Amino acid sequence: MNARRDFRNNRTALFDEIEEGGINASSSYSSHEIDEHDNEEAIDGLQDRVIMLKRLSGDINEEVESHNRMLDRMGNDMDSSRGVLSGTMDRFKMVFETKSSRRMFTLVASFVIIFLVIYYLTR
Repeated sequence: MNARRDFRNNRTALFDEIEEGGINASSSYSSHEIDEHDNEEAIDGLQDRVIMLKRLSGDINEEVESHNRMLDRMGNDMDSSRGVLSGTMDRFKMVFETKSSRRMFTLVASFVIIFLVIYYLTR
């Protein structure tokens, strides 16, 4: 029973110290811990956002590179079609420069027939 009284006395002494000033010191420490915990959570949130932005910028970079490759291919195709078209225009110039009425009639008749065929096919 004596040990029980000592336990109660120690317990009372412990709680008396907390009531007298132990809580103030303890609460300021827990407030500091709470601030540190909030800071850690904020840092984790920022780190997640930075990782997301890094991935997003990587995706944007890939998209830009793929569009640049596509534009390069399209530019090359346009250059090759320009070469074909200029060759065709040179042939037309040669046909029109020769003042042959028979060639001119054949050319105009061919265009009219092709136009009519395309017109009736699309109708």
